Amino acid sequence: MRKIDCNILVVDDEDDILLASRLLLKQHFATVVTTSDPYKIPALLQEHQFSVVLLDMNYSTGATSSKEGLHWLKQILMLDPVVKVILMTAYGDIELAVRALKEGATDFVLKPWQNEKLVAILRAACQQGKEKNPRSAETAEQNQTAYHYADFIGVSPAMQRVYQTIEKVAGTDANVLILGENGTGKEVAARALYRKSRRASHVFEKVDLGAVSESLFESELFGHAKGAFTDAKEDRIGRIEAADGGTLFLDEIGNLTLALQAKLLSVLQSRQVVRLGTNKPRLIDVRLICATNMPLYEMVRKGTFRQDLLYRINTVEIYLPPLRERREDIRLLAQHFLRVYSLKYGRNGLDMAPGTIRRLTEYHWPGNIRELDHAMERAVILCEQDELQSEDFYFAPGDVAGKRPENSTVLETDYTLEALEKMMVQKALVKHAGNITHAAKELGITRTALYRRIEKHGL
Repeated sequence: MRKIDCNILVVDDEDDILLASRLLLKQHFATVVTTSDPYKIPALLQEHQFSVVLLDMNYSTGATSSKEGLHWLKQILMLDPVVKVILMTAYGDIELAVRALKEGATDFVLKPWQNEKLVAILRAACQQGKEKNPRSAETAEQNQTAYHYADFIGVSPAMQRVYQTIEKVAGTDANVLILGENGTGKEVAARALYRKSRRASHVFEKVDLGAVSESLFESELFGHAKGAFTDAKEDRIGRIEAADGGTLFLDEIGNLTLALQAKLLSVLQSRQVVRLGTNKPRLIDVRLICATNMPLYEMVRKGTFRQDLLYRINTVEIYLPPLRERREDIRLLAQHFLRVYSLKYGRNGLDMAPGTIRRLTEYHWPGNIRELDHAMERAVILCEQDELQSEDFYFAPGDVAGKRPENSTVLETDYTLEALEKMMVQKALVKHAGNITHAAKELGITRTALYRRIEKHGL
């Protein structure tokens, strides 16, 4: 029997499943790699060029919610947007299948599987990948130059400096502070550091400090014992302790109050955490990466950010330039997102018109790469031709090459309250890269009120 030239990764916590899948699939496919530990996925994706990942949905003992599988689905597609992910579970759930497919899964199989059906699904996924993602010599050469660490793309001098810093610091345990506007790729940079570090086979624990309330900060980050407070019905490990041995990524660190900064500094200095409701310190071994879009040095001068904490977190500092300062990368990024979403939505052969590329390059991109990502996805979905045209994109009026005329917030012919409200909501969403909490705060309304206006204006 002739084997298909296709590399497959199987991830499942049951040794019997791994053995059965390995024996079956090795008869049909060139390479089959198996692992029972989902935390090894990043290192394996970096080491091999997989065409398909066969991913179990549950890993904790007795787990049936499949939240873990959805989590790892997102992680895999973030690391390799073109890989095909087939999800498998012993619990049939149509709603879950629909959700998984919406989030990027290629197909969904139930355990126990039928051998012929599983092989057929994997064979189709391999073929689909070959047809929609041809790897010509020219493409490979371009990718080698423009692509760094999966989604880190760019050839501009500003990005070359970023790559050089990452290469120098990734193999160390030095604390790294990543600075940059919203949507510039701070989390991508953090994951690049993680994947090239000696901790790549361990956990990458991200904590969005902007989303953690002050009252829950200690419980969320340090953990708590049963009975520590009213709702503490069981012992719970904190996020910092969960990152032990791996990498801890603290996003939006500039949002912490002075009181919370002091608590975090104490843990970082002592390298120990004490769960709420206990007196027992627990040693932690983490590599710390922090990120923020806020001006920390100015905040130190104003007394709103602790200088000693800043010194603690920025042994090495990486600045990610906004997209308007690296215009030579816009075309590369747009082409990358076009490939990703053409594959996702089955728009094979879709291209960009020359005028569209020029318009994308001229646009100011206040939401940076995240805005470009969302704009490309929307354009791919709505485009009715074989080429993306300028009219398939939304551009803020007058917002070209960083120049913003005084009357650029609304069209000169439309001063109605409806148009003004829609424009202000759009601008706030773009500025904060789709973050509802931050956009609502800037507009001076509640999240619920902002959701109503988004629905009202069809945004």
